[in-house]
Amino acid sequence: MRLDTPRIAPIHEDYWSDETRENMKQQHAQGEVANIWRTMANHEKLAKRWQVFGAHILSKSTLSAREREILILRTGWLCQAEYEWGQHVVIGKNAGLSDEEIASIKEGSSASLWSDHERLLITAADELIGDAFMTTETWNGLAETYSEQQLMDVVFTCGQYNLVSMALNTFGVQLDSNISGF
Repeated sequence: MRLDTPRIAPIHEDYWSDETRENMKQQHAQGEVANIWRTMANHEKLAKRWQVFGAHILSKSTLSAREREILILRTGWLCQAEYEWGQHVVIGKNAGLSDEEIASIKEGSSASLWSDHERLLITAADELIGDAFMTTETWNGLAETYSEQQLMDVVFTCGQYNLVSMALNTFGVQLDSNISGF
């Protein structure tokens, strides 16, 4: 973790406003509320609007769950967002990624176990996070099997999790008790 203590203290759900409680019903229904949502409770209007976009990326994207998680984990690793990494290791395993694949995401596209397509996804994340641009070679490689909507979802997935990583790192959101970091 980049910070040992939060810069923005998470608000326990017992102290949420009625508006926040309404906006966060989904998170509360899933059991223990994650620190990211307790932190976002400090900015009700932003949290409400951000949830809509985040829900698209996590559950309505045109990418498979496995491909999405490769992009998210690579982005989290590149941003050194330990909270993001820990959360998405769990989600990635549920999406079918093995422990070996998750470990290889840290190595990048040069890891031997990736298919050509997965190598392109990792390269896309590297380019988007490193230069805010996907090269023509990577774009064209993905376009051989992806629709325009899928290509857009690649860019927006990396962008969403770059933003999330910045927020988590800067706000000092601490690991949840059930999540491991790097």
